Amino acid sequence: MTMPALKAETTLPLPASVATVHNLTVRRAPAMERFLAEGTAMAGRLLPPVIVISGLLLLWELLCGHAGSSLPPPSQVISDTWELIVDPFYDRGGLDKGLFWHMSASLQRVGLGYAMAALAGVALGTLVGQSTWAMRGLDPIFQVLRTVPPLAWLPLSLAAFRQGHPAAIFVIFITAIWPIIINTAVGIRNIPQDYRNVAAVLRLNHLEFFWKIMVPSAAPYIFTGLRIGIGLSWLAIVAAEMLIGGVGIGFFIWDAWNSSHMSEIILALFYVGITGFILDRIVAGVAHLVTRGTSAS
Repeated sequence: MTMPALKAETTLPLPASVATVHNLTVRRAPAMERFLAEGTAMAGRLLPPVIVISGLLLLWELLCGHAGSSLPPPSQVISDTWELIVDPFYDRGGLDKGLFWHMSASLQRVGLGYAMAALAGVALGTLVGQSTWAMRGLDPIFQVLRTVPPLAWLPLSLAAFRQGHPAAIFVIFITAIWPIIINTAVGIRNIPQDYRNVAAVLRLNHLEFFWKIMVPSAAPYIFTGLRIGIGLSWLAIVAAEMLIGGVGIGFFIWDAWNSSHMSEIILALFYVGITGFILDRIVAGVAHLVTRGTSAS
């Protein structure tokens, strides 16, 4: 007895609307997976600092929240400085200004002093790194002067300039220049000999050799010195402004101390830390673009 042949099943085509929805679902699936993966990675980066900061604030609140504490808890800092937080742009004349104006004055001083230190530091570092005679003559002087604390220069600068503003700029300059000089000189001395040989074959003049060989090769070292310099500059200006007075975040902190306003000091320290971090990130970002990621980030 023979079995009847089975009829092959035929697959009917999907309607056009159903096929469109199916294709969109297939395309959206990888995009959704990427979105979830990026969200998970971002949460992995943000959650640890958020948890640590929250824990530290809670510990601070518990330790300083009782009566008679020498330091105010975070809740009291916010309540005491709320006017400074919501209105940093007020200006009532004289030294009674918001934190924006104090930060702006400090950043102007740092910008001028740091810019001069960057130009002079790269030039002197190039000279010391390129010339053996200059290295033997100037390097011992640099090594001695760089160990002098920044504020030790302040009385001398005040005597020379007789004004607080240029004296503070000079302190920034003398503080930031040493790491720039040293790192630039190290970068110049570490230029591969092959690069120098190619420059000799191509008969590059001194200016062409500087821009096409020296600067690209030493850029990672130069920007390392620039990053160290901007950090030291921001540290020095706060201390210098405590002594010279006038508008500036350093004077604001010292004036708050004299007035026993501890909450204002804590708020100012928060602004100082955030600003210093931003300055470092700016220099690091420029270094990443110029060196194409070869410098330390």
